[in-house]
Order: sequence, then C-alpha cells, then structure tokens
Amino acid sequence: MRQYSPDLTPPWKKPRSVPEVPADPGLVVEEPGTGFCGAVIRCEAGTVTLEDRFGKHRVFPLEPRGFLLEGRVVTLVRPAAAAPVRPSRTASGSVAVPGARARVARAGRIYVEGRHDAELVERVWGDDLRVEGVVVEYLEGVDDLPAVVDAFAPGPDARLGVLVDHLVPGSKESRIAEAVTSEHALVLGHPYIDVWEAVKPSSVGIASWPRVPRGQDWKTGVCRALGWPENTGAAWQHILSGVRSYKDLEPALLGRVEELIDFVTAPE
Repeated sequence: MRQYSPDLTPPWKKPRSVPEVPADPGLVVEEPGTGFCGAVIRCEAGTVTLEDRFGKHRVFPLEPRGFLLEGRVVTLVRPAAAAPVRPSRTASGSVAVPGARARVARAGRIYVEGRHDAELVERVWGDDLRVEGVVVEYLEGVDDLPAVVDAFAPGPDARLGVLVDHLVPGSKESRIAEAVTSEHALVLGHPYIDVWEAVKPSSVGIASWPRVPRGQDWKTGVCRALGWPENTGAAWQHILSGVRSYKDLEPALLGRVEELIDFVTAPE
C-alpha cells in the first residue's frame, strides 16, 4: 500500500531550502525589504546590526530567509560561541601548565610571618606552588624564628624558606634572621613595615601608602590616614582584591618570593 505525505503542497510551490550563514563580524549582506546593505558589526539574541558604507547602523531581526548574500537568499544565524581562551601565564608570570595536578607536598616549606602574607603569596604564586608541591605556612611573627627553624630541622631533602617583613639593616628582624645558621634554611625579607606596603598603591586606588607615626599600630594608622573604617580585616580584603598578578606587587617582594621558591625546590 502506498504511503502519501499529509503535505499536499505541490513541489513547485514549496519554499526552497536556503543556506544558514553565521553572522560573523564583517560579513556584508543586504536586507531585501529595505535594500539596506552593510557589514555585520554585532549579532545578539534575535537581532543583527549592520553598518553601511556611510557609517549608518540598522538593526534587523534574524528571520529565516531574511537576507541576501552576494545576491542569494540566506538565513543568518548567530555565530558559534568561541571556546574560552585558557590563560597562557599564571598570576606570577610563569608559563601555565593546563590540566596540571597538584604535586604531592614536599617535605620543604616556606614560612611567612602572618595570614595576610600567606594570602598574598597564594594569590600570586598559588598555581606555581601547587605544581611544585610547596606548602606555605605562617608563623604569627618571627620573634621565635630560630627555635622554629630548629624544630623544623631543615635538611637536604627538606629545605626551609622564610619570608620576613621589614628586614632592613639594624632592625630587630635582621638580628633574628642572623641567628638562623642552617645551610638548609634561607631567610629573606622585604623592606616594608607590613606586607600591605608591598602592594602597589595604584592597584589599591591610592596615591601612596601613608606614613604612620611611631608608637601607633601601623595598620590602624593606615586606615585612619586613608579614611577607611578601622577594620584591618576588611581593609586587607580591599587591598587583596586589587591584586590580580605580579604586576600589582613591588619588585622588592617579587624577587624575594621567587628566590625562596627556587631554594626550596632546588634539586636535592
């Protein structure tokens, strides 16, 4: 028994199929109803914007068989979304390793003075440290650093790097650092009173870091001078939000952290 299509429209009256063409920027088409001819400059949900040779813009609906391309009827469709571009560099400027798994943690460590220091190092060097298997811990101050180093017992297969704030000649911190004598421990520091100052002022939206008179808590004094609420935790989160990569940090900190990472990960 023959099967018949329920569509009784004669073949010569059925609309011919037309090609679908992505509305890529720069594609030149004509809208036959108005005769407007122009290049695609934008394609959004349901509409396409054309620009003619005089710079005039017109918006048209993306309807089937709605445009002429080189005299032929076509249906414009939205271009396929481009695949997201993977970053080629980490926040520290190192070459990114797509899909790399975190390495099993080394016995070696990097110690920093406080939580803010640790969060800043994580923000910029976190990807690198996971690839290298380096764990960062914080000390809550360096007054007992020699005893901490002795307890860690650094060795050829467990090197220890320490980052110290305000490590300048004649400071308390410099005298403490000099008391660490293990060849398998490296103590380095930056000249800033606190790691906050290692963030470039422009990245925080200020002209410069204020000078705080001696005898005042430095972080609280900074908040007062800048007119920020005297909430150092909230202030730090604001500062940290301005750090996107190594470009937001001062070179005096960058070099020291890179050197500590190299020391801890050096071949045994």
